[in-house]
This record gives sequence, C-alpha cells and structure tokens, in this order.
Amino acid sequence: MKVTFPHMGNAYIPIKALLAGLKLDVVPPLPITKRTMELGIKYSPEFACLPLKISVGSFIEALEQGADTVLMAGGWGPCRFGYYAQVERDILKDLGYSFRMVVLEAPDFKISELLNQIKDLAERVTTMEAIRATRFAWFKLNAVERMEISLEQMLPRALHKDEAVQIYRQALQEIDLAATREEVNRAAIKRTAELEKLEQHNQPLLRLGLVGEIYTILEPSCNYDIIEQLGRMNVEVYRSVYTSDWVNDHLLGGLVKRSNRREILSSSRPYLNYFVGGHGRETVGYAVKFARQHFDGIIQIGPLTCMPEIVAQSVLGQVGEKEGIPVMTMYFDEHAGAAGIKTRLEAFVDMLYRRKKTQEEQLNANVFGC
Repeated sequence: MKVTFPHMGNAYIPIKALLAGLKLDVVPPLPITKRTMELGIKYSPEFACLPLKISVGSFIEALEQGADTVLMAGGWGPCRFGYYAQVERDILKDLGYSFRMVVLEAPDFKISELLNQIKDLAERVTTMEAIRATRFAWFKLNAVERMEISLEQMLPRALHKDEAVQIYRQALQEIDLAATREEVNRAAIKRTAELEKLEQHNQPLLRLGLVGEIYTILEPSCNYDIIEQLGRMNVEVYRSVYTSDWVNDHLLGGLVKRSNRREILSSSRPYLNYFVGGHGRETVGYAVKFARQHFDGIIQIGPLTCMPEIVAQSVLGQVGEKEGIPVMTMYFDEHAGAAGIKTRLEAFVDMLYRRKKTQEEQLNANVFGC
C-alpha cells in the first residue's frame, strides 16, 4: 500500500510522520505548483471551489508517482466538503486511475473511534504502535506551529525579511526529517532563537486578524502567501485557525490542550447564533474577539462560492460597524491574480496605518487638551 493525502499547508509533516509510524509506504503530496493547479482546474467541475481543484491536481500527481491509496477526510453539514471525497474519487476513476480511497470521518469527541480508524488503516501495527505514531505526529504538528507563530511574530519586525523566511523554511525541513522527539525539539528551539535574534526595525506595526475557511487560511498556494505578504508590510497576523486546534476540538475532544471554541461561538451569538457549516460561526466569533482585543483590522478569506463564509460575510459588516474595526473580505479562485491581490492588501494596510495614526493624534490631542 502506497498512501498519499491532500496537501494543506505544513500539515504534510505530521501526517507523513503518522503514516510512517503506521508502517505504511508514504507518497507525500508534492508542493502545490502551477501544474497542480492546471490539472485540478482541467478535470474538476467549473463551479467547484478552489480547495477541491487543488486536491484533484495533487492526487493526480501523487498517483503518477505510484500511489495506490488516497487518504481523504470526510465531513458533514451544509459545507460541500462532505462531498469532496466522493467527487474526487469519481473524477480520478473516470480518468482511468486505479486506486483505493479511504475516507476518515471526524468522530467528534470520540477518541476510541479515531484510534480504530487509524489502526484499521494499517493492519500490521498494534494499538500501542498506533498510539505512539499518533503522539509523535502530534508532537511534530505542535513544533511546526511553533515555527509558524514565530514567523508570524518576527517577520513583520525583522529588518531583513528574506532572512527570516529562510530560517523558517530551514526549520520546517529539519522538523520534517527528524526521527525523534529530541531532534524535533532541538530544531524548533534553535530556529526560534535565530528568528528572535534577527535585527529588528523601529517602524510602526499593525495587528491584523485573519479569519475564514480553514483550507484557504492554511494553504499558502490557495491564499497567495497572504501571511508572508502582510508580514513583509510590517503587519503581524493572528490566525483564527491552526491545524492543532481543529484536531484538538474535533478529533481529541479538547482533551489535549485548552480549547476556546465555546468562547468563540459565544462571541458570535449576537450576530450569528446557528450552525451554517464549515467555519462560518468561528469566522464571526473570532472577528468579534479580535475587535475587542483592539486589533487594527480583520481580513476574511475563503474560496469563491464558499457558502459558510458567504453567510459569515453577510454579518461581518455589522461586526465591523458595531465593534469599531475595519473588515475586508477576499475570495480566491483560479482567476485571481497575484498583482491584484497585492494591490488590495497594500491599499487596506495603508488605510489601516492612516486610521491608526489619526486615532493616535486624536488621543494625544485629548490628553494634552488641544
């Protein structure tokens, strides 16, 4: 069995570790390239959202490399993600590929079901081996996210941006290759320290909340590296979604680390008090949270035609008005252009800088009685 899986940001690092620990032959998805996009766009329905198209292209490349098993997550609710596996399987079968598709359903709060699904995937391992593989993958996932957060904090402050990005990418490579917890920890600690020691500028910074659909937030090829682009504009980005949060909330029942999901859903209630699929309520809840923490602005992102995010967008205007924070929404599909996206980000950031400067001038005038 040669197993592949969807590419979603840096999640490939812990997923590779998990599958290797289950004694499976792994065919990791290639980095998303122009060819990946072209394949997915060519063979997917035109009205399908961008994450599905990217996944189809990624699976075709993996099958070309010899994969014979596709591991895919399932879903439920109004979001179309629940149909992805079936649609992708039919597309690939129609193209003549011979493979097995294994769909892992999220067993909300039932860890025993998760372990059973993992163990069934690899019949050659014992329950203890499956548990050890899961723990090591979780350890790698948290190390990866430590580096992501370090970059999000240090890139906007670094004088030499390219150096910060280079350190971050080196850290990811070392964590990916690490065979033990000690090696993982050593790489994360070393590279985090290097990021913190970088020479910093003294220019003003902005704090911006990034909310929206999980795949679009986590996969840089889908959002045109929006976090790095903003970091290069001296904007510190705080995301509403991290992979470990989703795993902890939906697969591990919030038992591994403290979950703030109830708090976020509570924050959304004055504006959106029912389930709309995907991360629609979380988008609204985090927007409220960021506003009340006095962030400078919020950007909502998602794939074009994403229903949960469209519903969330319909109330974000009220959130922005009542909570006193600028909000911009950006949808992505294969027709989006890098230049146009950069121009929109620059215009929004420039507006936020001017707004912040005006607020500081008004505050100073009130303080000194001018």
